[in-house]
Amino acid sequence: MQQKPTKKLACIIDDDLIYTNLIKRVIENNELCSELLIFNNGKQSIDYFESSLESLDAKSIPEIIFLDLNMPIMDGWEFLERFSKIKNKFKKKISLYVVSSSINPSDINRAKSSPTVQNYFTKPLNVNKLEQIFLRKSG
Repeated sequence: MQQKPTKKLACIIDDDLIYTNLIKRVIENNELCSELLIFNNGKQSIDYFESSLESLDAKSIPEIIFLDLNMPIMDGWEFLERFSKIKNKFKKKISLYVVSSSINPSDINRAKSSPTVQNYFTKPLNVNKLEQIFLRKSG
């Protein structure tokens, strides 16, 4: 028997529409969370999080964020820098995972050295990895 999703809301920040549609379908088909937010760049997503700060509506804040590094307008590094300054103001634990096509060791080390980043994964994420992330007990 499959375990029911324990996560209500997750977020994907990635400009690759084919990849985001694929991940969205995998998450929905496997019922890994109840709702999914998708942003095409860091600017859209940081605007969302900063405006959510004003309302402090915990239901509108995802428990899991998947962040790409290479995006137009505002990349993942810029998003991380701004998000790191506000994440503790939200009244819930947010697990942020960098998911990038970059295999550059300096990108991987830089991401993993950020206290905001839970882990770094190279694309594409498979079903097993997604299940591990979503069914992981937050603590």
